Amino acid sequence: MTRGPRERLAEKMAGEIALSDDPGETLRKWRTDFEVTQTGLAEELDVSPSVVSDYESGRRDNPGTDVVRRVVAALLDVDERRGGEHIRQYARVLSSGFDSDVVQDLREYPAKVPLERYYDAIGATELVGGEEDTVAGHTVINSIAVITRLSSDEFYQLYGQSTNRALVFTNVTRGESPLVALRVVTPTPNAVVLHGIDEDALWDHAPDLARIEGFSLATTDLDLDEMLAGLRELP
Repeated sequence: MTRGPRERLAEKMAGEIALSDDPGETLRKWRTDFEVTQTGLAEELDVSPSVVSDYESGRRDNPGTDVVRRVVAALLDVDERRGGEHIRQYARVLSSGFDSDVVQDLREYPAKVPLERYYDAIGATELVGGEEDTVAGHTVINSIAVITRLSSDEFYQLYGQSTNRALVFTNVTRGESPLVALRVVTPTPNAVVLHGIDEDALWDHAPDLARIEGFSLATTDLDLDEMLAGLRELP
């Protein structure tokens, strides 16, 4: 029987938590990604909030497979009752299907990464601060390939995989096309990085659009292979 989006996401979540060097932090990452409070998760599990806090902080032994299974099921149950937005979002991530010359890298992190650390890893300079200061993953896409080869529906599908993440555009000359394209899709990513240019070459209106949409905007002129290598060093 073919597994549905919920089953595939549950397997991914459980695997990340069980195999993480810091299972508690990875559990916290998934809980906050699903916008569930410690109290809300505790109620779903029929335990006290202190139990959830103890697992996330490492004060309790690493959660066993039964605890991980119950936590994952609880988060997914909450999301389904709210309409399943996060399940649909991650289903798009898990079923990318785009060519590697369009999507040059796509990954989720086991824990949220501060934007400052993210930018350090790729030699980026932040030009506009956004409403969020962390990212939970990244998507690196070739801006020329996106513009010339993808339909608007395909771009929306690809963009949807970057919600709550960093969206990196490569092959950028001024940044006008990527920034304009982002105006027609919602919600916006936490951060947008334009690769291959510096601040002096940036389209004049790019910072204004970033401020309007509320995302962090940065540029990097680091060599592409070096940038991708820096991303691989993130957790």
